[in-house]
Amino acid sequence: MKNWALIIGIVVVLAVFAAGFWLILKEDPVEEPSIDDALTIAPFTGEEAVPPANRRSVMAVINNHPDARPQTGLREADIVFEMIAEYDITRFVALYQSDFPDTFGPMRSAREYFVELAAAYDAFFVAHGYSPDAQVMLESGVVDHVNGIDHDGTLFERSSDRIAPHNSYISLENVETAMENVQASPEYSGNSPYHFSGSAGNDKLEGQALSVRVEYGTNELFFSDFTYDTQSHLYSRSSGGVPTTDKETLETVEVSNVLVFEAQHQTVDSEGRQSIDLASGGDALLFQGGGVREIEWSSIDGKLVPTADGETVDLVPGKTWIHIIPSSPGMGRSVSYTP
Repeated sequence: MKNWALIIGIVVVLAVFAAGFWLILKEDPVEEPSIDDALTIAPFTGEEAVPPANRRSVMAVINNHPDARPQTGLREADIVFEMIAEYDITRFVALYQSDFPDTFGPMRSAREYFVELAAAYDAFFVAHGYSPDAQVMLESGVVDHVNGIDHDGTLFERSSDRIAPHNSYISLENVETAMENVQASPEYSGNSPYHFSGSAGNDKLEGQALSVRVEYGTNELFFSDFTYDTQSHLYSRSSGGVPTTDKETLETVEVSNVLVFEAQHQTVDSEGRQSIDLASGGDALLFQGGGVREIEWSSIDGKLVPTADGETVDLVPGKTWIHIIPSSPGMGRSVSYTP
């Protein structure tokens, strides 16, 4: 009997061990990361992007003179800042990080507030020419950059279908070469202050705005119009009554968000060049989802951010167009919209 009891005890112990081993094997194995898991969020669009998501951003000064239209490469920009370069003539500073065109242009000259933005966004700065103040900043090394003044005909190429200064272009390949030449980091090391939500904050929108116009002075060639498409939920842009398209693809520039920021402007020379206060913040309008909301804007580490009551306002994932307009005459005379 004692032998049988011993045998039964051994069998029970072995059964317990076997059961435990079976449970261990039954546990789900560690899953390998899938392709979906490898996707990351682009810092300036809030959309999923294929790695590397930390690719160094590029800021390019794009010509907006009527003789430079249609431009090349605006559709790929995560954010386009539109600001006065002189008098009522605007220029674009296009920020690329999640997507890059094969060619940028036509390129145009820098202003000191363009350089300030590039430094704040940890961007490699690309321009052709500069104002005296911008030249001082660039030569002091405040931002990694390449300029067409130094590389006209090499890294920068002139097209034959337009006349100077509206025909300077640079390829993405040559931008990357320029970055290597100055030993610029290929990785983005900054932080994005922008917040995104899956859809427009309709509960906070204060009115319908399916059509938006932003005016700079009285020159209609520099009026910007945005028309909201209720199917795509995107705003298509036109300028001077002509759709803003890509020269190579003929596709219209479309964005998810349109922002208008008021800032103090001051004319500083006989050329009509401006000094723009990008540090103090001010009144702003946000257009998204076919609606409008009165907000403010703030400078967060030099980046221009929509805010309300001290909190960052959510943007709709996608591309954004930011207008910087003079606080005089201000929003009331420079911006109009209709349901």
